[in-house]
Amino acid sequence: MLAAARQSAGLSVAQVGAATNIREAIIQRMEQDDYGQCGGDFYARGHVRAVAKAVGLDPEATVHLYDQEHGGAPQPFAASAVFQADKKIHLPERRGPNWTMALGVALAVVVVFGMMRVLGGASDQVRTGDVRAASARPSVPPNTPITESPRAAPAKALPKGMVTVRMKAKRSSYVNVHDADGRKLFAGTLKAGKTSTWKAPGKVNVLIADAGAVTLHVNGKKVKGLGGRGEVVRRSFGPPKPQSR
Repeated sequence: MLAAARQSAGLSVAQVGAATNIREAIIQRMEQDDYGQCGGDFYARGHVRAVAKAVGLDPEATVHLYDQEHGGAPQPFAASAVFQADKKIHLPERRGPNWTMALGVALAVVVVFGMMRVLGGASDQVRTGDVRAASARPSVPPNTPITESPRAAPAKALPKGMVTVRMKAKRSSYVNVHDADGRKLFAGTLKAGKTSTWKAPGKVNVLIADAGAVTLHVNGKKVKGLGGRGEVVRRSFGPPKPQSR
């Protein structure tokens, strides 16, 4: 997917390396799904994020896809598990008035009093707003006939040369969609069960990270043989051909 996005952006490996400060050999290995030279999973995820941003992909969505195919995201750990004292330190207890408890009780009373004032003021504002809104409504004289709202105008036909692409995800997949001028229509993960539709004049370019995860309709017709599971596919679609009379 990284290689396809780089080629679609018209960039060379050297240009991506200069933009990310990552060696060209490492970028070439990454495009072959080999992250052994990245120096570990932490650095590999950073390289994936940097290269994805340089070639026009969504960095977070690309890292998420990397995590899905390489054992998932790293699990967080508590700092207390790292910084633990070998021996417990027992401090002598101080005798005398417990000023800390007294100060805590006083602070709690102040906080509760402040919340009551804030909530009371908010409720007064709500009631005042309701009264003003009710008084602002125009009165309707009795026995006034109720007229039906006008019917919605029928949808206009699409202009000539317009391309319509509708995609439904059977399972989550990264998708990148651009128009004929290179403007981004969508870039991110299309989640399972979601359907999105894009329209653009002239041509629509689509990059799919997992072709087997989606179904595609172009100009109302289903695209057959799009690709298999896990296959990265890049396709371009034009407007429907005029029907001969």
